[in-house]
This record gives sequence, structure tokens and C-alpha cells, in this order.
Amino acid sequence: MMISPLHQTALTTPNAIAIEDGQDTYSYSTLSTMVSNLAMSLQTQGLQRGDIVGCLSHNNLEMICLYWACIDSGWVFLPLSPRLSNQQINQLIGTYQVTWLWTDNPSRYIDISGAQGLNLSLCIQANTSPTAVKVSPHIASNIILTSGSSGTPKAALHCLLNHLASAQGAASYIPVRASDAWLLSLPLFHIGGLAILHRCTLAGARIVLRNVALSLAEQLQHSTISHVSLVPTQALQILTQQPNALTQVKALLLGGGMIEPQLIDSLNALNINAYTSYGMTEMSSQITTAKANLAGHHGRPLPARQLKLIDGVIWVKGECLFLGYLTPQGISLPVDDQGWFCTQDKGQLNDKGQLIISGRVDNMFICGGENVHPEQLEAVLMTHPNVAQAIVFAMPDPIFGHLPAAIIDYVDEHNTEQVNAQLSELIAQKLARFMRPRHYFSWPKQVVSSGIKAPRKLIIAAVQQPRA
Repeated sequence: MMISPLHQTALTTPNAIAIEDGQDTYSYSTLSTMVSNLAMSLQTQGLQRGDIVGCLSHNNLEMICLYWACIDSGWVFLPLSPRLSNQQINQLIGTYQVTWLWTDNPSRYIDISGAQGLNLSLCIQANTSPTAVKVSPHIASNIILTSGSSGTPKAALHCLLNHLASAQGAASYIPVRASDAWLLSLPLFHIGGLAILHRCTLAGARIVLRNVALSLAEQLQHSTISHVSLVPTQALQILTQQPNALTQVKALLLGGGMIEPQLIDSLNALNINAYTSYGMTEMSSQITTAKANLAGHHGRPLPARQLKLIDGVIWVKGECLFLGYLTPQGISLPVDDQGWFCTQDKGQLNDKGQLIISGRVDNMFICGGENVHPEQLEAVLMTHPNVAQAIVFAMPDPIFGHLPAAIIDYVDEHNTEQVNAQLSELIAQKLARFMRPRHYFSWPKQVVSSGIKAPRKLIIAAVQQPRA
């Protein structure tokens, strides 16, 4: 048993600011009291140890309090994207036996069945002392749905120890101090968002909630933010709109997609301290980290992580490794007899032991006897100024077996045929000519992503559907 990290920080630095929400701030002492009161309130509503508590919400104070209340009480926190349909929510509730549900949009309760709705009322009490609530760091504490590139999510189950080991290892490379403030720019239903909660809480640092009335660039300019996590498209957008918005940030952590050399050049020109990482939900966020670099490597494993390559495929293990996937049959942890987990990512180590990612094993296809890694083509396609996103996949061909095809999210959808010709020439110049896409499709706007990564398989399936 150990004291909950939230309550421990509240006991150590009670007056430090834990949450900044618009014009309001909440100290760690206040947050600790609110969480304790919420846990008692929810217990009276019938929650029992081990219950799965769904949370269908945007990032907010209530969601953070609910997470820590789950830690205190032994409930399993399941954050869900508000972009999921009611039908998807109902399927998830049935599949994973979700007992309770809270949403910041009460109208959704009408069409959601199978889980009992929760009433969250936060109670702020003045002049109360934090309580040293003891928790077990080894029991299941949360589920993160990891759809990744697939359309069918897997439920990755973590314990508190996984997250604490991840946060401590991450801080060894990107320090977080009590005076720092991290913008919660990633959703809490994503492992990167949840990781920010633990990093800040362990350091006694401030978590700054997104102000939806402002753009990211505007909020970065108007707030004293020291740390921010962004996907490359967010960083590019900020540099386009307000290039000076990131200059006061002590650490910019990039993840969730390909990082173009132009982005790194732009960040270096502004002396922005940017980092890149290789991570995954199953390893509780970051595995390796490095300063953003043009060599394309993601650094070495952080503390509490181990990494090795077998036939060019990355295997990992360590204290950050999740408890397993929750399935209708129970918990499944797919590791070998020595505890190694296969990531299905291909990579290589340079002469300094730094990791370079090649792509996904299950995305590779063979064209005329040659191995084609779609991620390699996508990285080149995205260097074109009129390409916001790109996905390359295999189309069957009677002669070559498969031929590359590309799905393009055009910045400007005028003259796409001319752009496609330029893209084919770009591939031929940078890579082997046979790798150029033979077909181009426009990005299917009807496919809605519920995470920060594009749902690869759903997007490919959408363009392959016969047209009515």
C-alpha cells in the first residue's frame, strides 16, 4: 500500500496550484479534499470496489476528480471519447461490463443503456486538511481503449504503478518542477493525456486545462505554460498562425504521427526545446525519448523500460508494461515466457543505440517481390505543402501482387490531379520509382476519428467501398 500521489502532494505542498481552469485555480489541498468528498459521495450511490466507471467527457475538472476518486476507492476508470456514437458506447458498455457512467452531456443518457448514470457534484470545503488515503498501486486502476490504426479498439488495463513508473522515467529526460505548468492539450482518454496528470501530480506542478474559447496558439501566448504535448499537425498549425507562441515553452513533446524535417527545422530556427518519443498505450506512454532531430531517431529507452529487436521487430517490457487486454473472457497479457511484449512495430538501432522506427509489421506489403513500408511513403508524401495527412495501402494487382495506393487529405482540394502528379514524381525522386502510388483517393470526410491518430483501417475501408 502507498499514499495516493495526489494526497501525498497535497500533504507535502498543499498550497501549490494543481489545476488552472480558465480564471479559476485549485490548490493540491483543495483538489485532495474535493476528490475525497467525491469518493464518499459516489460510494453512497452504490459503487463497489472493482466496478468499471465509464467517463464520457471532454477534459475538465470533474473528469480529473473522478479519476483520482477511482484511484482512492479501487474503481476502474474508463475514459471515453465524446466523439463515439451512442451505439458505440452501448457496445463498449456491454463488451466490458461497464457498471457506471458519467458524462458532461446529460442528454446522452437518454440513448445509452446498460450502465447506471452517476451524479457528480464537486464540494469545495475551506480550511480542510488533506487525508493520507492509502491505495494499492498494483490493482487495475484504468482502461485506455487503444484503437491505434485499427477500427476495433482493445481495452488496455493499467495499474497505478504502471503510470508512476512511466512518469518518473519520463521526468528523468524531460524534468518537471513544482513551478512548471503543463497544458493538457491531449484528451484524457488517450494515454498521452493521462500521462500528463501523473507527471504533474508527482512534481506538484500545475495542470492547465484547455480554454476552448481560444486557439492553442492564443492560449499558449496568454498563459504561463512551460510544457506542452502536441501532435505534429498541431505544432505545424501553431507555427503557421503564431510562430512565437511556442518560444516561451521549456519543453515541447511531439508524438502521435510522422514528424517532418521542415517542422524540426522551424522549431530549431526559433530555439524551441522540442522532444520526440516512441511510445504506446501498452507501455503507459513514452518508451524512448530524444531531442527532436533530423537523423530521425527517438532516443534510448527511459528508466523502467527495456527494449530489444528480434528480426527487426521491437519487443518491450518493464514496470510500465500494462496488466493486459480486458476481454469478455478475462485479462489477456500477450507476452513471451520472459515477459517481453511484441509491439508489431519495425525498427532499428543506430550505432549509438538510438531507436529509428521503420513502420508497422501489419502495414507492410509486397510489390513485385519488394517489401513496401507505407509509413516510408507517407513521410515523403507529407513533405508536399498541399498534403495535411496521407495513408498508403496495398491494392491487389494480378501482375505485381500489390500496388501502392494513397489516400490524401488535401490542404486545398483544387487541382488535385496536378498535385497527384507532383506526388508521384516526389516519390520517384526520393524513393524507388516502383513505390509511387498508382491510385490516389481523397480523404473520406465521413470517417470520424475518436482519438488523436487517424483510424487507418476505417479510412482504407471507406475508400474501398463501392460507390452508389
